[in-house]
Amino acid sequence: MTLTTPLDSPSAPVRPRDVQVATIGPQTQVLRSRTWDRLKFEVEYSRQRGTTANAYLIQADKIALIDPPGESFTDLFLAELQHQVAPPQIDYIVTSHVNANRLATLTQLLNLAPQAQIVCSRAAANTLKIALGDRADRLYPVRSGETLDLGQGHVLEFMGVPTPRWPDGLCTYDMASQTLFSDKLFGMHHCADALWDEQWRQLESDRRYYFDCLHNPQAKQVETALDLIDPLPLKTLAPGHGPLVRYSLSRLRQDYRQWCQQQAQQTLRVALLYASAYGNTAQLADAIAQALSAAQIAVEAINCEQADPNTLVDILNQCDGFIIGSPTLGGHAPVQIQTALGLILANVPKTKLVGVFGSYGWSGEAIDELERKLKDANYAFGFEPLRVRFSPDAAALESCTAAATQFAQRLRKRQKQGARPAIAEAHSDRTAQALGRVIGSLCVVTTQVNGSHTGLLTAWVAQASFSPPGLMLALPRDAAETSQLHSGASFVLNILKEGRSVRRHFSPQHCSTTAFDHLPFELASNGCAILTYGLAYVECTVNEQSCAGDHLLIYATVQQGELLAPGGMPAINHRKSGHQY
Repeated sequence: MTLTTPLDSPSAPVRPRDVQVATIGPQTQVLRSRTWDRLKFEVEYSRQRGTTANAYLIQADKIALIDPPGESFTDLFLAELQHQVAPPQIDYIVTSHVNANRLATLTQLLNLAPQAQIVCSRAAANTLKIALGDRADRLYPVRSGETLDLGQGHVLEFMGVPTPRWPDGLCTYDMASQTLFSDKLFGMHHCADALWDEQWRQLESDRRYYFDCLHNPQAKQVETALDLIDPLPLKTLAPGHGPLVRYSLSRLRQDYRQWCQQQAQQTLRVALLYASAYGNTAQLADAIAQALSAAQIAVEAINCEQADPNTLVDILNQCDGFIIGSPTLGGHAPVQIQTALGLILANVPKTKLVGVFGSYGWSGEAIDELERKLKDANYAFGFEPLRVRFSPDAAALESCTAAATQFAQRLRKRQKQGARPAIAEAHSDRTAQALGRVIGSLCVVTTQVNGSHTGLLTAWVAQASFSPPGLMLALPRDAAETSQLHSGASFVLNILKEGRSVRRHFSPQHCSTTAFDHLPFELASNGCAILTYGLAYVECTVNEQSCAGDHLLIYATVQQGELLAPGGMPAINHRKSGHQY
């Protein structure tokens, strides 16, 4: 999606910053810190409509403050907050993500409310432990699905929504007001007196621009968040920026789903890998991602500090090129970047187009190391490596835009010349290419041992008998889950639904246990997991198994099953080579 050209600066006098306070539900207020001019120089603010930093206050039997703003508004916000509540009465401060900007306000707030507990994701708690020092005992880390009862019906339910840009992301749902405090989701940078979205059609371009800037590179993770949000009864979406959403609830969620799918439908894809010690490299990655999206290139952002190695390799092999960014710490790249580089050199075809960027304080050895090793491996570069010292300024971000534009142009040129490095196809012979056209429905095989659930992604499933109803599966022999599928063992075959993003939580080569921390599921009569967002499921019992090359053939009889989404279609696994899943 092409980003809209930024508007010219308004000629009217700029109003001073202020805090707008309003009641939005039972015992619930919003405190909107407002600036009417451009807050920062990053591209996301370039429409120059101003912005709001929305914080929320729930005063029930217990008092919770949700998402205090960053340091641009610290003094203004804290002064207004004390008109609404005495800080020593605040029991909880909920922070949906943590960065240095927000930490400045949080530190001053704790001086006013030393008794308050800081509710955050576990990933955020790891960051705050260091930043808070001797006040780290005030941390209250939560997992997805956990709740906090404030009294008078206000039970807060927490949902982890990690993304590459905000790996500590958290959304909060209040059952009493049916409000989702959605932080970076469903927001926009637009400052106005209107609190609600009554004129939502006039906001559509700003909403789309905000999505393109922030969420295009992490569309898969946004889809996962949408899956978590869809079942909630909602009256209000309360984002971190812009007007609150009441009049376009369904439309905005539908738009988000559509925009995510548009990203998935682009013909060219680029993986954008990075780690960021102080946020500087992440800013460069954002600028590169925005320019690639503007050139109608699908971007898959990967924060190497959070990435699973198997998932990383799968994504890289499915992309047409990759760009990797690193800070320099102690004269080297961080361990996570070194690990990613090793995986690339060992597993990713040398036909991919590549790029390198990074920030540094003094010497920038990490960028040089990435460039040297990729050139030694005969990868072709889409632009000259980008080096930015300390925090990027507007000129540095413009250089990122130019480099990404050049990368997109070279990628399209390679596509026209027929040199597009499709999924391992450059190294496949005609037989492998033909075999790769055998397709199947994407499924997840779930098993359990003593209540611990595992899942394995597969499309190698076929019906094998009518009476009794039976299935044949081919699973990798070295996957831990296959050792559990002995004769008489039970499992559930979950058939996935097209349009959902469940598959990203599972691997076809290795069993996943962490997926069940993020996905809703129920238990089948045999004790195995039924994925709520699936299309259908069948409960099975293993009858026979035999070795077939590097896979294990399993024949299982079906005990019972159910169609979960009658109007849905099965997700199909399309391949281009028979050499991989």
